[in-house]
Amino acid sequence: MRNILPLLFTILFLSCKDDILPKPKGYLSLTYPTKSYKKLDLERPYSFDVLENTQVINEANNWLTIKYPNLKASIDITYRPVENNIKELLTEAEKLVFKHTIKADQIIPKDFINPKKRVFGSIYDITGNAASQIQFHLTDSTKNFIKGSLYFYAKPNYDSILPAVSYIKEDILRLIETLEWKQ
Repeated sequence: MRNILPLLFTILFLSCKDDILPKPKGYLSLTYPTKSYKKLDLERPYSFDVLENTQVINEANNWLTIKYPNLKASIDITYRPVENNIKELLTEAEKLVFKHTIKADQIIPKDFINPKKRVFGSIYDITGNAASQIQFHLTDSTKNFIKGSLYFYAKPNYDSILPAVSYIKEDILRLIETLEWKQ
């Protein structure tokens, strides 16, 4: 009986522990509003579709700020007329993109060409903790030049903002695809 009592306590003590199970992976569940677009209703030398639940802020010199208040982000649009300086404008736009090389893990360029609407340009996906995650420029190569940059009003942490970047990238692609120059 003396030998059995310690054995029973040991069995009882060991049997009361919970099994250690790996935790299931948790996924962040983000919901964004359903997208609905409208034409830009400001007088500009250009026109494109913007998301209805954004705030479009009219800036001087045909510039715009498209704010996403719920995401604490904005797309800053600058406009410059082409006056025999297209090469200078393109070089300046690319310099601004590649300033992010220090913090970026990767910069992926993609060209955009729509000869029917005379819209030519590039979009740059910037991965990593850079200040801007998407930049683009568009031109008709003779009269108009637009540059756009996506910024978040927070310290850049790419993993955290990636879902919001993907959400806004759809809007930037819609902007590019619907851009029309006014003559």
